[in-house]
Amino acid sequence: MSLPRAALFAALALALAACTSTQQTQPFGYAPANSPANAAVQRMYGAMTDKGWHIPAADPAKMDPQNIRQLVDDPTGETPGTLVVDTRNRFLYLVMERGKAMRYRVGVGKAGLEFEGAGMIGRKAAWPHWTPTADMIRREPEKYGNLQDGMDGGIDNPLGARALYLYKDGRDTLYRIHGTNQTWSIGKAVSSGCIRMLNQDVIDLASRVPAGSRVVVVQ
Repeated sequence: MSLPRAALFAALALALAACTSTQQTQPFGYAPANSPANAAVQRMYGAMTDKGWHIPAADPAKMDPQNIRQLVDDPTGETPGTLVVDTRNRFLYLVMERGKAMRYRVGVGKAGLEFEGAGMIGRKAAWPHWTPTADMIRREPEKYGNLQDGMDGGIDNPLGARALYLYKDGRDTLYRIHGTNQTWSIGKAVSSGCIRMLNQDVIDLASRVPAGSRVVVVQ
């Protein structure tokens, strides 16, 4: 899925010109450490305050270049505005105009493998409430037994800064695209959760897509 270096520079140059809400640049390590490009990446993943919550910085120098949000040639063929979750390769694409897509790296939990096909974003939430499933409480009562009524939103909440709730035929599928503060888990298969993103990335994604947007999950 990775682009040749020349193509990567070209795609990310387009991102810098096309996206005004979030600056895009080549991945950390592809340009001199003191270059404006790397400074832009550091701003993308810098510490931030959102609705009263402090989100720590994610150090791009310690990130796989593939894990950095970037504009790429659209590999999905879907219509602009569609979200495509590629669980095998652990990427999420927001299809854009002119054959481009914004690519985000994700971590895929066990629940992220339990849905395939098309749905829609039924609703979005900032710093959402979270309740462990009955299976989680039964499996780890010492960890989740006191959370039967759920956990309020916050930096320690497993859903992170934003959650996008996938619906199909008007019903909640229990499939979530959500934030996380476990930066190490991005790009990996993880034991819990659905589709997790860095908090900085899920805030960016949620700002770009409205409720009602089409979502395609490819297993």
